[in-house]
Amino acid sequence: MADLPECPSASGDGLLPAELHAWMLMLAATGAVEQELRGVVKERLDISHDEFLVLCLLAGDPGEALRMTRIAELLGRPKTRLTYQIACLQHAGLVTRKSVCGDKRGVEVALTEKARGLLKDASGVLAETVKEALARFMGPTQREAMGALMPDFAAETTPE
Repeated sequence: MADLPECPSASGDGLLPAELHAWMLMLAATGAVEQELRGVVKERLDISHDEFLVLCLLAGDPGEALRMTRIAELLGRPKTRLTYQIACLQHAGLVTRKSVCGDKRGVEVALTEKARGLLKDASGVLAETVKEALARFMGPTQREAMGALMPDFAAETTPE
């Protein structure tokens, strides 16, 4: 990969307040990491990145189901788009879907054993992809910008 140009200054001397500028730098870095992860997710799990995000939410508490409305809210996705993604995951045998007891409109989604196994097998490679991409895309100015939003993050990610 070619050397990337230096990130815009995190000093906040521009038109944006420091917090907004820091947020934009963080979005740029995480967007670059997300692009790197897309290919690995497709190769290892044979699902889309958006479907992977659903599985990750469900994997946070693998014994529990989440309501579809909550998943849509957490991912910032329209419910109609999420319905399609859940159908694809269900067709692949990665999630189950059931009605919520006492709420005929509510639907809960949970991971299957197959999904748990796939995530467990792929998690090391996926985590390494994220770490390597973060190291490549987050230089000193991005860490400084992150520090403006999350002071503890900057201390934890500063190379020794």
